[in-house]
Amino acid sequence: MTTKRIKSKICLVGDKSVGKTSLVRRYVMNMFDEQYITTIGTRVSKKEVQVSLATQDLHLQVDMMIWDIMGEKGFRELLKDAYFYGANGILAVADLTRRRTLDDLDDWIDGVEPLIGKVPVLIVVNKADLTSSAQFTERDVAQFAKAYGSDFLLTSAKTGEHVESAFTRLASVVVEGQLHPA
Repeated sequence: MTTKRIKSKICLVGDKSVGKTSLVRRYVMNMFDEQYITTIGTRVSKKEVQVSLATQDLHLQVDMMIWDIMGEKGFRELLKDAYFYGANGILAVADLTRRRTLDDLDDWIDGVEPLIGKVPVLIVVNKADLTSSAQFTERDVAQFAKAYGSDFLLTSAKTGEHVESAFTRLASVVVEGQLHPA
């Protein structure tokens, strides 16, 4: 099996307080903090991911640069060119306990394509540990994701549920696109 090293830039999008920073902290450092951490500006984290493409007998070491942006829409408009430039994939995050955060993902995702073209998008619904407070169903998410030709996962930064899977799944789709552009 051949091993190859590749770099990818992943951008997280979504309204404030959906858990973007908590997802990154859980994934990169395996940590969770109950205190709300406001992202001021942009925070960049790095993590190496192993991806195997069995169809090509290829093993990839992916250096993922994970960009976390402040969830204020005005800020997105201000820094969008610099933030999204060179992005290979988008992790679009909603909060299971706030319906509006899923509805608002349209604006976030639609705002990216004119800047960088069509890139893989994975829809992540965070706070899966709070199902008793859910304001929408998995069927709603599936319908939303289908409109973008995207996959989706329910995650919990608090418990760690499906967090690694979300980043790894996006990394696999992204590198496939990088190796075989449409």
